[in-house]
Amino acid sequence: MTAKQKFTLAQEAIKAKIVRVRRKQVLLDHHVAELYGVPTREVNRAVKTHPEKFLKGYVIELNTKELSALRWKNSTANAAKRC
Repeated sequence: MTAKQKFTLAQEAIKAKIVRVRRKQVLLDHHVAELYGVPTREVNRAVKTHPEKFLKGYVIELNTKELSALRWKNSTANAAKRC
């Protein structure tokens, strides 16, 4: 596999993880952790202990309604994959 093919696969993998929240395209913390090969708690710890390292608007916290909507979408998508 060429470097260009690997890059294209990586790009597609990232695009598949993007979700829309508040009319923005975002990656969830566990997807960021997966891309960097670290546990999710390390990503969250970095955000909490060094907020100055992240651009304003780069990190958002989901409210209860947004979290429920994402969970519903995910469970529906997983059910469709099983059929």
